[in-house]
Amino acid sequence: MMPAGRLAAAVVFAASLAAGMLADRPPAQPQIEIGGYRVLAVDLHTHSSMWSDGALTPWGLVLEAERQGLDAIAITGHNSVLDGRLGRAFARAASRVIVLQGEEILSDPDYHLIAVGVRERVGFGQRAADAIDAIHRQGGVAIAAHPIREFWRAYDAAALQRLDGAEICHPLIYGREGVQQELEAFAARARVAAIGSSDAHGVGPMGFCRTFVFVRDATESGILEALRARRTVVFGRGSAVYGDPALVRLAADDARLRDGARPTRRTGVLDTISRIGGVIGLAGLFVLRGALQNL
Repeated sequence: MMPAGRLAAAVVFAASLAAGMLADRPPAQPQIEIGGYRVLAVDLHTHSSMWSDGALTPWGLVLEAERQGLDAIAITGHNSVLDGRLGRAFARAASRVIVLQGEEILSDPDYHLIAVGVRERVGFGQRAADAIDAIHRQGGVAIAAHPIREFWRAYDAAALQRLDGAEICHPLIYGREGVQQELEAFAARARVAAIGSSDAHGVGPMGFCRTFVFVRDATESGILEALRARRTVVFGRGSAVYGDPALVRLAADDARLRDGARPTRRTGVLDTISRIGGVIGLAGLFVLRGALQNL
């Protein structure tokens, strides 16, 4: 039986943790409706500290999404769905954020492909068109991740015909000359949904280059349906706006979307703790890997 002193300390610690979590979380964002649709702010490309060299745990990603005013995220581990599974479970129990289980399929040097809404891992040792078919068989959506020119070769006619979306706004456009033109040129090759993603690894802000998804239902299935129907709008650099032409006309001058198109950069106590924990865990993996190699 636990001594009274330890029990009291455990109760105080749990109460403090709960109070800190409540204080650390911002109020819910007001709902936005345009053209008969509910508009959700979504980041479809995020990475955790488990399999993707990120600085946040899967549950840390969910809390960060709340702070950045996001309605939904996809957690897309590198060739893994486990971290998305954990983040989704946490969100269902303790958050208003919708989490879609996902994967970033890394088929280096051929292509990087985001699978959103999948249950099981999609193998990377196959053609892009076949990987897209595997995503669709699970009811998921396939999005070309940062499709710069070096990845174009993998997207042949068969892949482009099957592809659901492509990132047209990505942090790379702010750091490398000509990337924006390459993403626009890729999007012009196929009829795909315009996607903005942060590719968050815990260093840059989540929600940077976010996607506004026009849904009939604010659910996982509602988001997937809207992505398949290409009902998206993305605010890019300067005055650039991408997406469904009819929705762009409705959204381009809406201050609620323009003002909400950039992250708030707020950082809470739990976020800091989660980042530190993620970095320590990542360092531990490298130490363990080195120790095993020396055996």
